[in-house]
Amino acid sequence: MDTEYSIPFHLSIRRAFLRASIRLLLQVFSPIHITGRANIPPKGPYLIVFNHVSLYDPPLVISCWPTAPEAVGAVEIWSRPGQSLLVKGYKALPVTRGEYSRELLMTMVAALKSGRPLAIAPEGSRSHKPGMQRAHPGAVYVADKAGVPVLPVGVVGTTDDYLDRARRWERPVLEMRIGEPITLPPVPVGAARKQVLQANTGLIMQQIARLLPPEYRGVYG
Repeated sequence: MDTEYSIPFHLSIRRAFLRASIRLLLQVFSPIHITGRANIPPKGPYLIVFNHVSLYDPPLVISCWPTAPEAVGAVEIWSRPGQSLLVKGYKALPVTRGEYSRELLMTMVAALKSGRPLAIAPEGSRSHKPGMQRAHPGAVYVADKAGVPVLPVGVVGTTDDYLDRARRWERPVLEMRIGEPITLPPVPVGAARKQVLQANTGLIMQQIARLLPPEYRGVYG
């Protein structure tokens, strides 16, 4: 049975406030360059996938997106001071790395089927330095189950030393490069399922890599 998914009005208001506040704070410290806005679908659900260098990537993507996307984050963030206030206030979806949760996957599918975009970092964990890591197939599974296109996004400038550089008023540039939507090949049932999931995961990560400078591409270079 499909999971119902809805966003109450008060949460929409809170998200609008959080997104505006984070965006303003980032703009104080950094020039923000966004390219490829025309590639964002004007309506309907889609899955936003982006590279994950540091804890600054998700706030940049979520706060600068034209609409408030649903978001997925590592469960340990919910116990970190500061970060926990943001994810709880935004009501992001917690995921435990390395664990399969059908309930979480169905919630993500339901969020997409409700007509909302969903943002996720397929790598699952931060690389802490430019250079993409091998991704997990969860994002592809969700996109396939929901029947939605995937929108690759390359994030540049959100390295671990970003805050230190910003405090020194170096004004490090933040970039969000939005690629064209991808319609993935359907994932079959049966022996070929795992192979197609892995192939589709490689496909979306290669599309993200093409949006990034060579030093950011890592295993997808």
